[in-house]
Amino acid sequence: MSKKISRRKFIKSAAVGGFGFVLLKNSRMAFGFEANEKLNIAIIGCGGKGRSNLGSVAGENIVALCDVDDNTTAAAAEKFPQAKLFADFRKMLDKMHNEIDAVVVSTPDHTHAPAAVMAMKMGKHVYCEKPLTHSIYEARVMRDTARKYKVATQMGNQGTAGDGFRESVEAVRAGAIGQVHEVYVWSNRPIWPQGIDRPVETPPVPSNLHWDLWLGSAPKRPYNEAYQPFKWRGWVDFGTGALGDMGCHTLNMPFMALDLRNPMSVEAEVFEMTAEAYPKKSIITYIFPQRGNLRTLRLKWYDGGLMPSDSILYGKKLSGSGCALIGDKGHMHVTDDYGSRYELLPKDEFTSFQPPAPTLPRSSGHHQEWIEACKGGAPAMSNFDYASALTETILLGNLAIVTGEPINWDAENMRAINCPKADCHINRPYRKGWSL
Repeated sequence: MSKKISRRKFIKSAAVGGFGFVLLKNSRMAFGFEANEKLNIAIIGCGGKGRSNLGSVAGENIVALCDVDDNTTAAAAEKFPQAKLFADFRKMLDKMHNEIDAVVVSTPDHTHAPAAVMAMKMGKHVYCEKPLTHSIYEARVMRDTARKYKVATQMGNQGTAGDGFRESVEAVRAGAIGQVHEVYVWSNRPIWPQGIDRPVETPPVPSNLHWDLWLGSAPKRPYNEAYQPFKWRGWVDFGTGALGDMGCHTLNMPFMALDLRNPMSVEAEVFEMTAEAYPKKSIITYIFPQRGNLRTLRLKWYDGGLMPSDSILYGKKLSGSGCALIGDKGHMHVTDDYGSRYELLPKDEFTSFQPPAPTLPRSSGHHQEWIEACKGGAPAMSNFDYASALTETILLGNLAIVTGEPINWDAENMRAINCPKADCHINRPYRKGWSL
C-alpha cells in the first residue's frame, strides 16, 4: 500500500513542479485536512476583542499578525514570534495568499467588510467580529461572497454556541410561551461617548499608529483620540452605536427563534443626537409581518438607560440589560446578554416545565465550530448566511436613527420606500483606494 501524502506536502510538491498556483488558490477546499492538521491563520486586528479572538484560535498555526497600531502588533508578536507582521491587511493578503488558510477579522466595524471580502475572494475562511458589517449593502456582499467561494465563516456573537442559548431557542420554537407577539430588548450601552460633536483639535498622530490605514474606507479626517482606541463605536463613520454593538448578542436569540428578518417598518426615537455621532439614548420599534405560522410581531429596543415597563416581567425589577418575549401563554425573560439563561413567567404557571428535546446540535465552542467547519465539518451556526440577516435587521434600526424617518423596508430591492436619503447609508461610499 502506498504511503499517504498529506495535502500540505502535495501542494508544496505541486508548486515546485510548476503548476501549484492554481492548486494553492483554493487548496483547502480541494484537498481537505488530515485529522491533526492545523490551519494557517492570519489575524487582522490584534487588540481589544482581537486579542481574545487570537487566544481562542492559538491552537492553530498563527502565521501573520496585522494591526494599524505597531505597539499592538508587537505585543501580539511576543507570544507568536514566528508570525509575520503587517500594518495593511491588503499587503498581507497579497504577499501571503499562498500561506494563509483562514483569517480572523477584529477591526472597527467600518473595515470588517473590506478585509473579509478580500480574504474570501482569495478562498480564505473568515471569522469576523460582530456586527458583521457597517452597512446593509456590505452584509449582502459578505453573504454572497461566502456562498460563491464556498468558504467557512462565523460571526463573533459567541453566545450562539451556548447550550443555554440553543435550549432557549428550542423552547420558544416548541411553543413554551405560545405565539409570541411582542419582544422587548434593553441594553446598558453605550458605555462610550455618543451624542457629541466632531472635535476641532488636531493633535499629532501617535508614532505607532498608521492613521490613514485606520481610517480605511471611511472619509478622511484628522486624527483625534476621540475616535481611537475603542471610542470609534459612537461615530457614524466608523461604528454602529449601541444597537450595532450589542444587538448581535441581545437580539440574537429572539431573531433565531422567531425568524426576525425583513421587518415591514422601523422607527427610531432618539435623544441628544448630533450629525456625526449616534444618540445618547434611543428607542427603536420594529414591526415584523406574519412569517409562516408566526404571527405579526412588534419588537422594541431601548438603550442609554431607557427601559420598558417592569410589567413585562410581572413587576420584577429589570436588570441593566436583557430581553423579554411576550407570548399568549406566558413570558420568557432572558436574563443575560447572550441568551444563555432564561426563566418562564409567571413562575407559578411553569413549575412543571421541562425543556423540549434538543433539535439544535450542541457546540464544541464558538471558535472551535468555525475551525471544524474550515476543516470540512458542518457549517458554524453563526455563519455569514445567518449573520448577514441578523446584522441587516439590526442595521435597519440605525438606518431609522441616521435618517430621522420611518423606514418602510423593501428587502428584495434593498430599499427604504419613500426615503431616498437612506440610500447613501444603505450603501456607504468608500474612500478612493478602498473597495469590496
